[in-house]
Amino acid sequence: MGQAHVAIITGAGRGVGRAAAHALAREGYSLALVSRTQADLQITQRDAPESIALPGDISEVRHVEAVVSKSLAHFGRIDAIVHCAGIAPLLTIEQTTPQDWRAIIDTNLSAAFHLARAAWPIFRRQGGGAIVNISSLAARDPFPGFSAYGAAKAGLNLLGLALAREGQEIGVRVHTLMLGAVETAMFRKIRTPEQWPSTKTLDPADVAATIVQCLRGDLRYTSGEIITLHKTI
Repeated sequence: MGQAHVAIITGAGRGVGRAAAHALAREGYSLALVSRTQADLQITQRDAPESIALPGDISEVRHVEAVVSKSLAHFGRIDAIVHCAGIAPLLTIEQTTPQDWRAIIDTNLSAAFHLARAAWPIFRRQGGGAIVNISSLAARDPFPGFSAYGAAKAGLNLLGLALAREGQEIGVRVHTLMLGAVETAMFRKIRTPEQWPSTKTLDPADVAATIVQCLRGDLRYTSGEIITLHKTI
């Protein structure tokens, strides 16, 4: 058997990131799992035995670079990056401090750039790779209070297109999943079940299944495009 494919997953401690980790583990991937909280990563690892936990703040450039270098040192290769980490506080423009703006932009958008930049030479040397970035319908239709979050996700959409164009010549695909409401703890901080029933939310496992399709190559012709997933009922 050949060497297992390796993926870095941010936001792997909960929600879509955890679901993606479990789905990719079933596909035989070795995983580098990233989240702020070690305890959350340990729970994810129960169903992802071929994994390492790399807790820390993905908005920090130094942590991103350490994640990539440690993943490469441990596994010997990196085939994919799945950027699920995000923060989405509801803040009016008057409530949003410069520090809030920076944190939201850096976690949702800048981290995706830093991850791609750090992994790009590895992808070039290996002859290819894949990136999946998790965006949001807030990029085009944000809830009130989502000015920073919506702006970050809109930037992520364009970053995906730009990276896909650059990556074409070296075999790197970049997929952007623009999600509607997903049944996660982060979403439930924004909307209660009374305000937004679970019948209108995506299951994280369904998002994870699409991530698998992207990395496996089933959706290889969508590199650079925005793939929209949302409940219509």
